[in-house]
Amino acid sequence: MSIVNTTEATFAADVLESDVPVLVDFWAGWCAPCKAIAPVLEVLATEYEGKVKIVKVDVTQLQSVAADYNIRNIPALLMFKNGEVVGTQVGAAPKSKLAAFIDENI
Repeated sequence: MSIVNTTEATFAADVLESDVPVLVDFWAGWCAPCKAIAPVLEVLATEYEGKVKIVKVDVTQLQSVAADYNIRNIPALLMFKNGEVVGTQVGAAPKSKLAAFIDENI
């Protein structure tokens, strides 16, 4: 499964109503650390296929969604299970740390 770029219209279906845990990446095109972790998230999307869905939220386009989750710094990764936030990782991190964050929260 590839990474899903969500919209305001599809956020609930993509994230809140998902039957698997969802890692949401709050990012922006102007954010260098966001760009740095993007390839890592692509790899993790493949490695965790079927266990975790990865969804990207562009905070520039989806300001209301970012505000709903009090996103102040990016990149911010929120793990959702059954529509609830169960974990938060703020800032860029190496693949090992991001994988550990996923493992802790699924």
